[in-house]
Amino acid sequence: MIDVAEARRLAEKRLRTRMGQWAGEQAVLAEVDAVHGGRPAEAEHGSPAFELGLKPPTENQVLRDLAGAEAWVRSWRAAAAAHPLDLDWQSRAWKSVGRQDVPVRVRFPMPDDVAVFVGGGAERDWRRLSARVRAIRQRWPQTSGHSAVPGSDGVPESEGAETTVGPDGVAEDPTEVSAAGEFTAAAHGGAGDPGEFTAVVRSLARRLLELGDDEFAQVIDVVSWLAENPLGTMRPRQLPIRGVDSKWFGTHRGLVRALLSLTGVSGGLDILDAEAHVRLRLLDPAMALGPLRDLAAPVDQLARLDLKPRTVLIVENLESVLALPDRPGTVAIHGSGYTVGVVARLGWAASARVVYWGDLDSHGFAILNRLRAHLPGVESLLMDEDTLLAHRDLWVREPTPHRGSLPGLTGSERRALDRLRSEGDVRLEQERIPWDTALAAVDAALR
Repeated sequence: MIDVAEARRLAEKRLRTRMGQWAGEQAVLAEVDAVHGGRPAEAEHGSPAFELGLKPPTENQVLRDLAGAEAWVRSWRAAAAAHPLDLDWQSRAWKSVGRQDVPVRVRFPMPDDVAVFVGGGAERDWRRLSARVRAIRQRWPQTSGHSAVPGSDGVPESEGAETTVGPDGVAEDPTEVSAAGEFTAAAHGGAGDPGEFTAVVRSLARRLLELGDDEFAQVIDVVSWLAENPLGTMRPRQLPIRGVDSKWFGTHRGLVRALLSLTGVSGGLDILDAEAHVRLRLLDPAMALGPLRDLAAPVDQLARLDLKPRTVLIVENLESVLALPDRPGTVAIHGSGYTVGVVARLGWAASARVVYWGDLDSHGFAILNRLRAHLPGVESLLMDEDTLLAHRDLWVREPTPHRGSLPGLTGSERRALDRLRSEGDVRLEQERIPWDTALAAVDAALR
């Protein structure tokens, strides 16, 4: 039997999973609400927002615990009286206890109904998000989507899509639980179709919830100004908007860009960020650019250098880069984490042998995997199981390990990653390896 508390837990899980999508669809429906008598039409023509099979007691269960079964039925009667939900009842004819009416399914017609039933922080988040999404839709009502087909809006399945879940009963059996994340689409093709708008809202839901009221209002004002002032290319420092500086724009850039896509304005203002600099050292004195051997510049400028190294050594730890001695035919590049893929834009690097030396942890392997997507022939250095085990006393715990699939690793690298995980998500930071050990490995790799 699913009691009221368990149903509330499952309803909260579904509300938080579907919150962005529901908020987007309801905002679109609000535009045609008046045509349907003040209540969105999906309440009459579409699927309920959430429904749950209650797994009512069997006759044997009732015989074993009659008081418990009666209390369960009473609790659902009370819930139906106190909340906007619909209960489906069935009559059961049992030889031992006679005919009994039991609730078999609970339905919540609207997302608001789910939120009221759940209550607490989830309800507050829903009301906050739905109000903000309505405000966005009202500000730019001309927005319309292109697809009402579930899963066709380009949003990753992890962002609010339905999943098949086992132990808690959610959606594993379609007769038990269902949720109509697309509950407005079938009722309304044409104008107000929620596809594109809903896709954007789903991707922004968490960010929209995080903003304070004043911050949200400022974001909307900035987006409006940018939509109304297509001034060409500018840097954040040049924006003539009171209270908006480079730091503010850097923090809110992704949100502003996404919302700007909803304004219906093509083109608009192109805000340029300062291009990230790549730092490198020319370890071969013969490659020096006059007196310069330690350089940091935008990658496009570095790509124009007339360099012909035999080996490019990408090193994650800057101190290790700076400590490397002269080596013929070698350029050392500071890796800078997950941005390491920019190295592929250096044509002279792509033409050389490339060696990557990163931290011996899950993120180090994830970065290596990403680099191989751009430069498949990359070799790794000091990222093997033997190196890991030889420095057990220098291990620390990795606070937030990477859990994704890393298909680009070699067998040796995969074994090292498996050992990291089996030892409890440990890590060996590059700079902890004794320098004489590291330098000997570098020399061996560069021969």
